[in-house]
Amino acid sequence: MERLQKVMAHAGIASRRGSEKLIKEGRVQVNGKVVTEMGLNVSHADTIAVDGVPITKEEKLYFILNKPRGVISSADDPKGRKTVVDFFSHVDQRVYPVGRLDYDTTGVLLLTNDGELTNQLTHPKYGIEKTYIAKVEGLIHKSSISKLEKGLEIDGYKTRPAKARIIDIDIKKNKSMVELTIHEGKNHQVKKMLKAVGHPVEKLNRDRYGFLTTEGLQSGEWRELKTFEVNKLKQLVKENS
Repeated sequence: MERLQKVMAHAGIASRRGSEKLIKEGRVQVNGKVVTEMGLNVSHADTIAVDGVPITKEEKLYFILNKPRGVISSADDPKGRKTVVDFFSHVDQRVYPVGRLDYDTTGVLLLTNDGELTNQLTHPKYGIEKTYIAKVEGLIHKSSISKLEKGLEIDGYKTRPAKARIIDIDIKKNKSMVELTIHEGKNHQVKKMLKAVGHPVEKLNRDRYGFLTTEGLQSGEWRELKTFEVNKLKQLVKENS
């Protein structure tokens, strides 16, 4: 379910504010009935018309991008920097990222125009697993791994139990490689967790999102998700609800 004005905006009828104006003016019908109140949620099964003309329902699109460093995870950037949406300029529909990856973080990023699935995947209660590979300063010890797994106090909240393991330790360079799987998606969470145990992050890559990886995709490359992958994502949400 999505707000009526949002569906209208995605269909290219008008901006959200413009769509709200059309609704207030009594020019919008849902299943043959005029709607003038804000906040109505509609589904794909509902028929929406403006001035008696049915609107074309937007085809749902789902993509996976291997996000490069130095790209903003946003639909636009006031500073004019490259955004993940720029990789999809050829797509007629407006797509947007599912959550965010930091400017300097690489790896798995989903983009879609499915607002309902986006809200579910990014809501903490559904706990979709996200796995990161981090190159950190210092030689990490198993005691630090244990702290990461149990949860840490960061910015006034305690992180949920995570999965962590040491991938590699480079004694000469005084660096470590760590794999960390979390269920939340708070701002800079992985970096803050590793810094809290004394190992600031130098490089960070999101290796998996649920069951999805960037296998076969070079940095900056993308592909459309297969139908069974979309269905599997929706199933994950159901299982965790």
